[in-house]
Amino acid sequence: MRLAGRSGSGKSTLLHLLAGLIEPTSGSVSINGQDIHALRGAKRDRFRGRHLGMVFQTFNLLHGFSAIENVMAALMFSDRPRSGHRARAGDLLKELGIERPQAMPDQLSVGQQQRVAVARALACEPSVVLADEPTASLDPDNAKAAVDMLQSVCTRHGAALVCVSHDPSLNERFERVERLEALGGRALAGGAA
Repeated sequence: MRLAGRSGSGKSTLLHLLAGLIEPTSGSVSINGQDIHALRGAKRDRFRGRHLGMVFQTFNLLHGFSAIENVMAALMFSDRPRSGHRARAGDLLKELGIERPQAMPDQLSVGQQQRVAVARALACEPSVVLADEPTASLDPDNAKAAVDMLQSVCTRHGAALVCVSHDPSLNERFERVERLEALGGRALAGGAA
């Protein structure tokens, strides 16, 4: 699903609510039947790590960590034995075309950094992947390729994709497009977009 809306309408705020990063003033958010806001502290962090993948606009890769170490960091929240973390991370990076898993983020192109961020989002086999403006820093051709990659990888891994974007050209790429304003987004607009 693509979530559209004007700047300041609350798109990023909604993603943060879905991820359990901020508290709702009313209502609830359920993922796999679990009210994420009923969980506190480390329990919420573990639930988020196991059931939600996130791709941020700026990718938020950990500097000082290689591509493979960035993906392995997400696996700390999984139930997978530690002995399998490197293999899982390596498999995801290979699937996404990262040929230098030991490269540091600043040694990778923007497109490669994005693919590392997608691999990290999928590392724990989440039910839902939240993507916040994943094409904002890409030219039109690379933006199209990035959305193709996100959609196909989420489909292969059985994860739902919620993509927030200002880019109206993405409408044709999604079966479902919702405008935040039509969903009552004004109530969400607390300043973040």
